[in-house]
Amino acid sequence: MARDQGVTGGALVADIGGTNARFALLGARGAPTRLRVLACDDYASLGDAIKAYLAAVSPKTRPERAAIAVASPVTGDKITLTNRKSWSFSTTALQRRLGLTDLTIINDFTAIALAIPGLKPLELLKIGPGKALADSPIAVLGPGTGLGISLLVPDGKRWLPVATEGGHVTLPALDDKDEAIITLLRSRFDHVSAERVLSGPGLGNLYDAVCAAAGKPAPSLTPAEITDRALAGKDMLAKETLDRFCAFLGTVAGDLALTSGALGGIYIAGGIVPRFGRYLGKSTFRQRFTAKGRFKSYLNRIPVHVVTADQPALNGLSRLVTQGT
Repeated sequence: MARDQGVTGGALVADIGGTNARFALLGARGAPTRLRVLACDDYASLGDAIKAYLAAVSPKTRPERAAIAVASPVTGDKITLTNRKSWSFSTTALQRRLGLTDLTIINDFTAIALAIPGLKPLELLKIGPGKALADSPIAVLGPGTGLGISLLVPDGKRWLPVATEGGHVTLPALDDKDEAIITLLRSRFDHVSAERVLSGPGLGNLYDAVCAAAGKPAPSLTPAEITDRALAGKDMLAKETLDRFCAFLGTVAGDLALTSGALGGIYIAGGIVPRFGRYLGKSTFRQRFTAKGRFKSYLNRIPVHVVTADQPALNGLSRLVTQGT
């Protein structure tokens, strides 16, 4: 991704998560430039964060257009952020405040999905066998602050993005250990969705459940600390947590592949999995991905890639602004 070049495109792109907000301006070639990542906790609203970003990188000019990806459903003028409710906003009011002629709001994983066709081989890590079938749907999922899921459906030479809230499907159990973990989590949550485990906060939930199942107290750790301990091999409960995370991810990804007919491939993005992509490849992820009885061979043909590209959502928004798809 190009950075800190001259800005001539007149468009702002932004990827708004539950923890961080990423902003960029589109340069002469439509590539995101002047990237900045702001902590959501530092600003009272999305509008305040945008104003702060523009004041820092472009104090004398203002973009005319903007495309913003949000970690929430987009069903009307009112946008309620799933994991950052205090930043909820009216699209019309935000457009007026920023003085924009055009403001487009899409789901964050729809933005990531739009970036997939333009990714280079070096921006992907393949997990297991499989070869994409041309002109077939593509599915994208990724644990971050939440669990995002989106689809790309071929339409001639174009790709049509399909936003979903698939991260909130019921988390399935494949064995007794899964069931024990889900039972423990059910005592805390009225509905144990996939996101309750396959996300940053979910990794913490999973660690707590693994520790409880082992009859041991769970120390207060961040998702990054749990992952680091697991990868270092110094905390066996953290390692069991990461192993179980990979297993659950395989099961959910396999269900998604069957539901969407994603013979064009499954792509795993988000802020968590790219940190341990090679570990995922050595885990039971692929075994769980294909563990669908009579459809094992069907799933074995589907390639799975971890997206290692920098800021794919911003690149997807750039594609939307410049190409319309």
